Amino acid sequence: MYKQGFGDGHVTADSGGDLWRPAALSHSQIVADPQPHVILRARRLSERFDAWRAGVSEAFERMDLAPDLAETIGSRRWFRGLGTLIGLSALALTMWPDFAPVEAAPVMRLDDPARDEFRSQMIMPLALGSDSGRRMGATALVVPLQSAPERPRIALLATLARGDSFERMLRRAGVGTADAERVAELVSGSVALDAIEAGTQVDITLGRRPQPGAPRPLDALEFRARFDLALAVTRDDAGHLSLTRKPIRVDETPLRIRGTVGSSLYRSMRAAGAPASAVQQYLKVLSEQVDLDRAVRSNDTFDMIVQYRRAATGERQAGQLLYAGIERGGEPKTQLMRWGEEGRFYEASGVGEQRSGLVAPVPGRISSNFGMRRHPILGYKRMHAGMDFRASYGTPIVAVTDGRVSSAGRAGGCGKAVKLSHGGGLATRYCHMSRVAVRSGQSVRRGQVIGYVGSTGLSTGPHLHYEMYRGGRAVNPASVDFVTRAQLSGAELRRFRAALATLKTVEAGTALEDLAPTATEAAAAEPVREIDRLETPKRVG
Repeated sequence: MYKQGFGDGHVTADSGGDLWRPAALSHSQIVADPQPHVILRARRLSERFDAWRAGVSEAFERMDLAPDLAETIGSRRWFRGLGTLIGLSALALTMWPDFAPVEAAPVMRLDDPARDEFRSQMIMPLALGSDSGRRMGATALVVPLQSAPERPRIALLATLARGDSFERMLRRAGVGTADAERVAELVSGSVALDAIEAGTQVDITLGRRPQPGAPRPLDALEFRARFDLALAVTRDDAGHLSLTRKPIRVDETPLRIRGTVGSSLYRSMRAAGAPASAVQQYLKVLSEQVDLDRAVRSNDTFDMIVQYRRAATGERQAGQLLYAGIERGGEPKTQLMRWGEEGRFYEASGVGEQRSGLVAPVPGRISSNFGMRRHPILGYKRMHAGMDFRASYGTPIVAVTDGRVSSAGRAGGCGKAVKLSHGGGLATRYCHMSRVAVRSGQSVRRGQVIGYVGSTGLSTGPHLHYEMYRGGRAVNPASVDFVTRAQLSGAELRRFRAALATLKTVEAGTALEDLAPTATEAAAAEPVREIDRLETPKRVG
């Protein structure tokens, strides 16, 4: 609506009629306000805060402090974003939390007098066995002691270490020199002191000191001297030490273990309860007689007998393997029993260990074979009556098979040498040794160390010159396939077969049962005091 007027813009009253008339505007005459004004009336504090936060957000958005660093790399906008990242990271590192323990404030302030007063009513020092670090509150009734009291008796447990002596072990445990010497003298009358095994534990009881600074006297001592013997040393009323022998009943029934081979012979034997050392001996003995991979089947039955001792006190001790066998279909396929002073295993027929081939004297490569060659020192061709093995200085040299030492020592250009006689006219010699480990006349076994590699005699460097003789003539060692075997005959064979039959009568698992106590042992185990009888379970039946 508009009001019509004249050219000077004034409206007169005599113009007559209604001067207000409708106005028609075209679309081009309607212009929008480029910045509309919105009037916000904040009535509450929260609304004011929201308005302030919105303004700050718009300001930071216009500043563009956190652009995408994957875009426009190297521009001014990108470096601005990088600065924001570094600043925020530094701020986060400065506000990294501290994990140190936070000390809580006590309920009440405790000073030293208050703490000592509380401690005087505590039992913590007694629970710890001594004072826990702070002095207890003392009163006028407390009288200081001239010297701290000692226990009247002290019980100790000493262990004999490997390489230690029995007497030195006692002195180190606190036993006086005179008492230690007397105990060693008493014990040596029953068992050799060097025969006491390392790890033996000795119960020691020391009495009250006769005077300050003097060593405590030995009141009692007890230990297991052997598997079948315990020794006890006590002091009588007159102050003299005496020894008491306590024999222990031992049953030496061998332990027999049988079972199915299955997928693994070793695991099956261990699962059946065989000691690990006996299993290793069994596999070693059997592998020297048969091929375990081909001759033993999964459905076969293994049979082993081991030396075993059971003490009446409950201890058990396994020894060496006595018998190794394999059964198939209920019939024995392989039977090996230990026999003789050397401890060899023999078959049931009396044939001893059979060993095919010769072991290498040293683990080295052959540098020179048997035959004619130019001598490296003498400079002319001559017969090389052996084989040379490359080996470093000090490498152990072993016997290729069982034999007896016929000579050991210097042998001209051969240097330090050892010659072995193997029977049947066969002999071997090992030259240029740095050190000889056997003596003349000694018996050696296959694989036993007889010396060490060196460069003595006519030698250009450390190596082993190995020779073999048959009937006194040198032969090529590579052409000899030697087999050793022992054969029992006559009365020795009859005794062997009788011992084997007796050994196989042992029932499997019998040695694993506990020994039944004798009447004397049962009476000794009965409690002496009536109060101890109440704790003993009553016998039924």
